[in-house]
Amino acid sequence: MTGFLLAGVQFEPVLGDPAANAEASGHWVREAARRGARLVVLPEASSAGYMFTDRAEALRHAEPVPGGPVYSAWAALAAELDLWIVAGITELAGERLYNSAVLIGPHGYIGTYRKAHLWNAEQDVYDRQQDGFPVFDTPLGRIAIGICYDAWFPETFRSAALRGADLLALPSNWVPVPGQPADAPTMANLMCMTGAHSNQFYVAGISRTGVERGQRFIGSSLIVGPGGWPLAGPAGGTGEELVLAEVDLIGSRAARHGNPFNQPLADRRPELYETGGPAAPR
Repeated sequence: MTGFLLAGVQFEPVLGDPAANAEASGHWVREAARRGARLVVLPEASSAGYMFTDRAEALRHAEPVPGGPVYSAWAALAAELDLWIVAGITELAGERLYNSAVLIGPHGYIGTYRKAHLWNAEQDVYDRQQDGFPVFDTPLGRIAIGICYDAWFPETFRSAALRGADLLALPSNWVPVPGQPADAPTMANLMCMTGAHSNQFYVAGISRTGVERGQRFIGSSLIVGPGGWPLAGPAGGTGEELVLAEVDLIGSRAARHGNPFNQPLADRRPELYETGGPAAPR
């Protein structure tokens, strides 16, 4: 059997307090393990918070991956509890600073993803990655990672799918979208659902809650199946909670790729698509 329980931890990291965040996230990882989870996804910037005033402040709370204190706490949990963790982390790599997410397994470090699409003031804080969208092969299945604003770019989902991903883990810090109707799903949830459906894989969009330096975060974490429909969530907009869903990344491959009606990967016409070039004029 290849199915397992996937957990998303919706919690509120503390700005500039990695020790507190390691403890709080560790509590939730343990609770997820107690419920039977084998893979746990934490939000974006779970190690040190998000609303840094500038690059210098972010650098004070960044850490190497692997090897930093919050990373090490998560790695110890993964080993003790025999599970995998995807978590947002403020990464120091030499003189470079990244908004990253790390994948850790029971036997330690597996890989790092660095946010490709920097949002708003992030462009003044973090370096831009040049690594693309790696896919990590694990006993649970092939896992790709995006971070928050990456979901606004269909290339994120498609790049992962074309590399064979079964799951896109999406640690996030979702914020209110102007003009959002009260009776409609959040835009972030719609992005996750559409990306899952059009790429025939699972998506775990896991966001934080709370307010940091005046910025409100909206939670709404969810786990989406390859058909585009939520398997768990959306979670609420304010409280800390787990979202949990039974998934089968490996065992569902044949059905996902053998859909007789919709084959968005197999039916592509890349010879008709423009690639690269400058952005359209504004």
